[in-house]
Amino acid sequence: MSVVDRFTGIGLRWVNQIAGAPILDRLGLRRPTEQALYHGTRIGFRSAAAAARGFKRVQTLGQPARPSSPSTSGLFDLTPSEDQQMLQDAARRFADEALRPAAAAADAAGAADATLLEGAAELGLGVLNIPESLGGAGSERSAVANALVAEALAYGDMALAVAALAPSAVSNALVLWGDATQQASYLPAFVNEHAPMAALALHEPQVLFDPFALQTQARRDGADYVLSGVKSLVPRAAAAELFVVAAALDDGEPALFIVESSEAGLSIEAEPAMGLRAAETARLHLDALRVPASARLTHDAAAYRDAVALSRVAWAALASGTAQAALDYLIPYVNERTAFGEPISHRQSVAFAVADISIELSGLRLTMLRAASRAERGVDFLREAALARRLAADKGARIGSEAVQLLGGHGFVKEHPVERWYRDLRAAGVVEGMLLI
Repeated sequence: MSVVDRFTGIGLRWVNQIAGAPILDRLGLRRPTEQALYHGTRIGFRSAAAAARGFKRVQTLGQPARPSSPSTSGLFDLTPSEDQQMLQDAARRFADEALRPAAAAADAAGAADATLLEGAAELGLGVLNIPESLGGAGSERSAVANALVAEALAYGDMALAVAALAPSAVSNALVLWGDATQQASYLPAFVNEHAPMAALALHEPQVLFDPFALQTQARRDGADYVLSGVKSLVPRAAAAELFVVAAALDDGEPALFIVESSEAGLSIEAEPAMGLRAAETARLHLDALRVPASARLTHDAAAYRDAVALSRVAWAALASGTAQAALDYLIPYVNERTAFGEPISHRQSVAFAVADISIELSGLRLTMLRAASRAERGVDFLREAALARRLAADKGARIGSEAVQLLGGHGFVKEHPVERWYRDLRAAGVVEGMLLI
């Protein structure tokens, strides 16, 4: 079965399930009593993490399944392939019809509606990177498709996009760097009807955090590793069953470890942030958490470097999608709002500000897609990822700020979404990890 056929079937199932008005009416809504109960159990205290799922190997692989690099002419072409365009269109429809209407309520509640996330999971985006030998739909590396999907979902809402895509960071890490046993133990769960919630825990609560100078330690003790430290801004950590945690080895080199939420020594503390509120960010406290040596994801030192770079490209994609939403909101606003008898877009300062946003967004998007394209082809992409990250940090924040400024007093109130977009765009220059394209 081709990727197109598989995705078409998944898409039809999703359409059938959410087409009914009662389901659409529930997207993004939550009764006040449910909000109080939800927050009462998560915010302001530490809780032990518990898993309802037991991961076990369901098959034996001789070698780890890796995606192949797609064939290419070697030319950099921004035109999406047929499969990429289909994925982007499906994600964009879901963003427009489901994420955008639910975004304000999810931001106010500090949580994503469960029905909404189920709808996102049923799109089947999580199985596209998992090899067919493990029940997925992937055969080739699809970094560009992943970037286009992240961009499209962030057009609806960045925080909800992070919440929906967080599990794919773990499955992508397992596909790219997991050994045969790790893949056979964990990846089949991600293609089941009820895939596990999972999260990449890379960021730490440090000033000017450097992902290559980790404070979380992984000390070797016999046949085990003992993890100690704190990871911050982990999406939907309270609900996660599986984590990929970054920690420094005895020699200071960073590495990635698979940690199940049922492990003793793992606790979670809610960490509401300025933006990304619907992603339910939290801290992971690792108190002498013991994992077997087989939990280390890879012994290739380059893997962690690539993980950081792939995460930065993902953030650039999220920033691109949210910035495009801001631009598309600004243009009709400045054309329709009048002052002194004419649209404010007739003022040169306003017109130039909107033009600058378009120029900066084009540069960000071009750099992001070039980095994703090089990653997909298996060639060095670290420089492009660094540039995309820099543009996302600088231009994303500026675009968000300009959007608020151009709306004047309307930019400061929650009646208009630009204040939320500004808060979310600030995350693109601060957060490391969360997603992998």
